[in-house]
Order: sequence, then structure tokens, then C-alpha cells
Amino acid sequence: MLHRLAKLARTGLIAGALALTAPLAPVLAQGAPAQPTAEERARIEAIVRDYLLRNPEVLQEALVELERRQAQAEERARTEAFQANRDRLYRSPNAVVLGNPQGDVTLVEFFDYNCGFCKRALPETVELLRSDPRIRLVLKDFPVLGPGSVEAAQVAIALKMQLDGPKYFEFHQKLLGGRGQANRARALEAARDVGADMARLERDMASPQVAATLAENARLAELLRINGTPSYVVGDDVVVGAVGLARLRENIVRARATCGRQVGVC
Repeated sequence: MLHRLAKLARTGLIAGALALTAPLAPVLAQGAPAQPTAEERARIEAIVRDYLLRNPEVLQEALVELERRQAQAEERARTEAFQANRDRLYRSPNAVVLGNPQGDVTLVEFFDYNCGFCKRALPETVELLRSDPRIRLVLKDFPVLGPGSVEAAQVAIALKMQLDGPKYFEFHQKLLGGRGQANRARALEAARDVGADMARLERDMASPQVAATLAENARLAELLRINGTPSYVVGDDVVVGAVGLARLRENIVRARATCGRQVGVC
């Protein structure tokens, strides 16, 4: 309860309890200045304090209402972000697209090459693509776990400039599925293993497109209130965490029912 009271204090809701004394306003207004004196304010605050001490459930009710309004505001903001950024989310030229490019449902995954939960979820991604030929998978590098993650993402984004489809997915599985810390050296090794042009890869890593892609992905994550990996977007739903194959399939089925086969909508 103490941490909830602290939350109320931070939001100014306790101070807002002065509204409970609204019926006193006409009385105070008679012959009183526009702003109450220190003595009058102390009396009002004493009344409010006494009321809250005798009726502490009011604070609980206020907190529940506050959280409800905050949740509504978050959902409105997320919905607006979807509408304003749908093309960048689903159809950005900077994105890696795997599976069926013309698929009827797009699954967007925000991931980090050093994320243990992303590693555990990789077999589920492989199984989704294997078992559902209508899935369009969009990978968003979202390196949030340190410098090594950023380095690995830089290599991956540069590699996308020369490889796509099965070859890129082979690289992705090697790096994400490998043991140890992902970093520049490990990412370059995985790229070499799949036959990348290493000289070109080194040049492309310095391209402005690499930084622009990372910035775009970070901005999308911020707008969608995504702050961890893995996180998925299916249709208009954000799914946070390694939720398992069954849950992802449920979201895909729901997206299909909502969107039908309108390419570009899901």
C-alpha cells in the first residue's frame, strides 16, 4: 500500500483531494481573497486529511481510477502510433523480410542478438515459417543489451544490403542460435560462414543506412511502448515476451480473421 500511496503523491492526486472541499468554496468566497490565506489553507488541508484518514478507501478508489485512465491513455497512444507508422512498421525498405513476401499476415519481431529469451524463441519462429507458408516475417534489430548487441545489429543490417531470403535467415539463425556473447567478431564470422562478400560488408557497415535503420527501429519501439525483447506485432496487437508458439498462432489466427487477405493491412 505504501508504494501505491507514493504513486498517488507523485501524480499529485493527494493534492487533488482538495477538490473534495468544493462545497466550501462559496463560503470561502464570501469576503475572502481570491487565494486562501495560509490559515484558511491549513484548515482546508486539515479537513481533507481528516476525511481521508476516516475514509482511506477513497485513496484506493482514486488509484484504481488513475490506473484505468493511464491504461486508456496508453492504448490510445499505441493505436495512434499504429495508424501513423503502419508503413514503417510493416513495409519499411530497411526491414528484413522472411517467409512469404506476399503473405496475408505479417509478424514483426523486435529482437536482440544477445537476448536469451529471443534465443529460446528462435525455434518457434523457424517452426512458424515452416508450418505456415502464408506468414510474412519482418525482423527489427532492437539492440538494447549493450555494445555487443549494437555491433551485431550493425553487421546484420549491413548484410541485408547484399543477402536476403534463406541466406540471410541462415546467418540470423547462426548468430542468434549460437553460444556466447554476440558482437562484431561473432557477427562477421557468421556472415563469412554464409558466403558474404566481406569487403563489401565492411564498407556497408559504415553506410548511413545502418544508423538510420537502428534509429527507425528504436523510434517505432518507443511509439509502440516496446522496451524489451522479444516483442512481436501481429495485426494491431503488441505481444511482449517469449510467449510461446501457441500464443503467437492465436494472434495470427485473430489477425487473419480481422484482416482477411488484404496484403499491406496485416
